[in-house]
Amino acid sequence: MNKPVVLVAEELSEAGLAVLGADFEVRHTDGADRSKLLPALAEADALIVRSATQVDSEALAHAGRLRVVARAGVGLDNVDVEAATKAGVMVVNAPTSNITSAAEHTVALILASARNVAQGHGALKAGEWKRSKYTGVELDEKVVGILGLGRIGQLVAQRLQPFGVELIAYDPFLQPARAAQMGVRLASLEEVLEQADFITVHLPKSKETIGLIGDKELHTVKPSVRIINVARGGIVDEAALYTAVKEGRVAGAGIDVFAKEPCTDSPLFELDQVVVTPHLGASTHEAQEKAGTQVARSVKLALAGEFVPDAVNVQGGVVAEDVKPGLPLAEKLGRVFTALARETATKLDIEVRGEIASQDVRVLELAALKGIFTDVVEETVTYVNAPLLAKDRGVSVELVTSSESPDWRNVVTVRGVLADGRNVSVSGTLSGPRQIMKIVEVNGYTMEIVPTEHLAFFAYSDRPGIVGMVGRLLGDHSVNIASMQVARDEKGGRALIALTVDSAIPDVVVDQIVTEIGADSGRTVDLTD
Repeated sequence: MNKPVVLVAEELSEAGLAVLGADFEVRHTDGADRSKLLPALAEADALIVRSATQVDSEALAHAGRLRVVARAGVGLDNVDVEAATKAGVMVVNAPTSNITSAAEHTVALILASARNVAQGHGALKAGEWKRSKYTGVELDEKVVGILGLGRIGQLVAQRLQPFGVELIAYDPFLQPARAAQMGVRLASLEEVLEQADFITVHLPKSKETIGLIGDKELHTVKPSVRIINVARGGIVDEAALYTAVKEGRVAGAGIDVFAKEPCTDSPLFELDQVVVTPHLGASTHEAQEKAGTQVARSVKLALAGEFVPDAVNVQGGVVAEDVKPGLPLAEKLGRVFTALARETATKLDIEVRGEIASQDVRVLELAALKGIFTDVVEETVTYVNAPLLAKDRGVSVELVTSSESPDWRNVVTVRGVLADGRNVSVSGTLSGPRQIMKIVEVNGYTMEIVPTEHLAFFAYSDRPGIVGMVGRLLGDHSVNIASMQVARDEKGGRALIALTVDSAIPDVVVDQIVTEIGADSGRTVDLTD
């Protein structure tokens, strides 16, 4: 019998190749050379890449046997996940391979910025002895602000504590008690900006975080502050940072990531106070070895038809056929829960009710947790690290199952208790022969809506005229309503409007709707990838 063919398109660690062992026929090609890559894909069952190989629709069209694409690293910018999903190809990565390396590089840039290491190095090699010009600052007794206390942010905090710094952090999805256990005080974004001597970014890149540190924010910081970004390019506005440093409102910066990469020409490069590196956060031998071994294990699982925890799209493996359709539903419910809660719950219950409860549905708990943390943390969230993210945040998680489901054949609920005692819940089901995904409950209100890319929910006191007001305000801002449902607990009681819309509702419009209808809350949900 012919062995499955694993095509290695870029350098893979020896340890990774060793994991593949003798079970596969391992072939090598130059993934950056399309004339070599495309023909080689014809007989490949698995493809392992790093960042130089573009796995797009053209490449997938040449890979009729391909079952899995493995990226030996964290990012997936060079892999068209949507096209792979449509082609039935699983995509996996190595989500935790670089977290230690990224944390250590962050500390390196903090120290380099504080002590003018790169500047002094360059001057001395140019034959100049400039001790007084490159006088630096100590970390001792300084305030370090960490934006995002995910796994990388936590590792940074651990490594900085011996320097005698005061650690504060902005992370609305972390419980204060959990932060206190790490020796970190939670604060608002405004407080971090105003108080920190060093600010380091460890947030995911999303529509909410792009430009999070911009011109307005850089007018509120100390003039002695130094800003470090080893997370994602674009979170710190590079033009605004350039101006702030140039005007003396920011003392310095350490930048490893850029809005557009590769970046070989930036105004920031002109500034002596800015230390830059070419996206080296994950560039260590150890991180590369971990990435190689992790994706090699995932390839083995995928080609064996077993469950692959690190898959980011098509979930494979020994999961009951009746359960598999519920995976994207549970994940989407988790994302809706996070948007509704706007913080991490202290306790989470993942409830699975109906006929599928007789199966092993633990994977639905993992899918829900994956969704809950997808829009919260910097790193890629998978079935492997999602429970660890919950544990890191002090979240108690319980899977609840029951064969009883009076209203639906099967229903999945994500229910959580927030720090102030409030309860948030969202339920969903798959309806009919085509297994159409529907949200059927939000915070106790019954409804039936298909979750599109853009959702909105407004809770208010039931009274006439509200629907018309909401429609008018959205129409005034050219936001088209695809569907609307109103649910209430009783006539004249509490009510909830659920909307699906064709485009995202700007925050200012949400605030206007909340004010004009006297809503208790207004929440938007963005389910775009």
